[in-house]
Amino acid sequence: MADYIPIFKPGDDITMTAGAAINAGELCYVSAANTVQKTAAAVEDWLGVATTDAPSGGKVGITSGGVQELAVAAAVVAGDVLISAANGRVTPIASETNYARVVGIALTAQSTTGQKCRVKMAR
Repeated sequence: MADYIPIFKPGDDITMTAGAAINAGELCYVSAANTVQKTAAAVEDWLGVATTDAPSGGKVGITSGGVQELAVAAAVVAGDVLISAANGRVTPIASETNYARVVGIALTAQSTTGQKCRVKMAR
């Protein structure tokens, strides 16, 4: 019987190519094959959080799952359901009805745009 070795193991960080400049801590989505960019809006194909800064075409680590710290695009209170937003940030779901875009649940509050809150990631 042939052996199988997984490409990545569950819970492990993965390495992707940056499709544009990315800063550590920004939420990223799959923009092409093995390529990510920071989110520019609410998207279903968000992948995780950049672990390092990367120039366009450079390698970037992506971590997902667990609890991450993400910058907010609007005021967040603990318990808010969050979706991706511009500049690799998150924002409350508000009137959005596409729950496939949910990034996670806010564990802490943050009222200042651009500052971080803790998020229990949805995947």
